Amino acid sequence: MIGDMVKVTVDRPLGSAHPDHCDMIYPINYGYIEGIPAPDGEWQDAYIMGVNVPISEFYGKVIAIIHRFDDVEEKWVVAPENMSFTKDEIYEKVKFQERFFDSEIITQNIR
Repeated sequence: MIGDMVKVTVDRPLGSAHPDHCDMIYPINYGYIEGIPAPDGEWQDAYIMGVNVPISEFYGKVIAIIHRFDDVEEKWVVAPENMSFTKDEIYEKVKFQERFFDSEIITQNIR
């Protein structure tokens, strides 16, 4: 999946509040990849890096996977095809939510 091009439907645009935790504001766009089922029974969730305005959909490359050890879900990280980010840069953008989980960021199929 890392390196694959995917379309993300954004249901939580940058600047929006989490539907269950209104004090959690999304600093990046977040959505799902329709057609790819996730272990929780929903579509695969994805964070979008490299787009600094609210959007409703995005086509980009999967650059990382956030594997959660204490949850059934993994989150994919998607970015414009010509952009890359370090694990530290990714974590800085997703820590608003990922700090609550024991997880690792996988890039280029290397743990």
